[in-house]
Amino acid sequence: MIVLSVGMPRAGSGWHYNLVHDLMATTGCDEAREIRSRYGLEKILTEVNCNIGVLSLRRLALVLRPALLGHTFVIKAHSAPTLTAQALIRGGLLRTTYIYRDPRDAMLSAYEYGKRVLEKQGRPNAFSHLTDFQKTMDFFAEYVEGCLRWRRVPGVLTARYEDLLSNYETETRRLVDFLGLDAQAPAVQAAVAQYRPGGQVQGQQGTHFYKGQVGRFREHYSADEQHTLAGRFGPALAKLGYEI
Repeated sequence: MIVLSVGMPRAGSGWHYNLVHDLMATTGCDEAREIRSRYGLEKILTEVNCNIGVLSLRRLALVLRPALLGHTFVIKAHSAPTLTAQALIRGGLLRTTYIYRDPRDAMLSAYEYGKRVLEKQGRPNAFSHLTDFQKTMDFFAEYVEGCLRWRRVPGVLTARYEDLLSNYETETRRLVDFLGLDAQAPAVQAAVAQYRPGGQVQGQQGTHFYKGQVGRFREHYSADEQHTLAGRFGPALAKLGYEI
């Protein structure tokens, strides 16, 4: 079986992936990086968190091979659900979690992260092309739509980044139950404790943490920009439970 940890960019998706990964590791499942190397999936599962990218038929078929041979492992994605992914979820071959965040905070984080990496490291990343407000908003429109689509897929556990920060125990219990684990097992409790908000683990490679504050967009975007965001994302924000 494949455990797929999907997330909106800059929504704690690295944090969530590592939490899911370490929880599943308590079952003795395979390490995704070893699966990547053993089955020649370096071009399919990229980066430190084994990101599959687009959930296309070809990519999922290649990753499904080791799963059909008896391996269970955790991979990551940011993309929207596809018919192939939904079919695998229905068939029990793909167990999926999805985490999202107020897109206004997420887009601000992406813009700042892209700029920060370019200035400090002298090289671009996936967000460095987001050089102004309009480009960043247009970029995130795709992920907002993808978020709404994931929330409609049966059998997917969805979580809000803000809830994971403010109500960690309840949210992690939901996750543990969804993964079919024993919440009282010492190894499971240790994994949950390791990723508690404010812990040192949030600074390690793969978690993508920097600020992570809730509602920070209200301090950084002008009144006109916030009005534009309300017009662009208003219906989605209401569906996702955010104040406009």
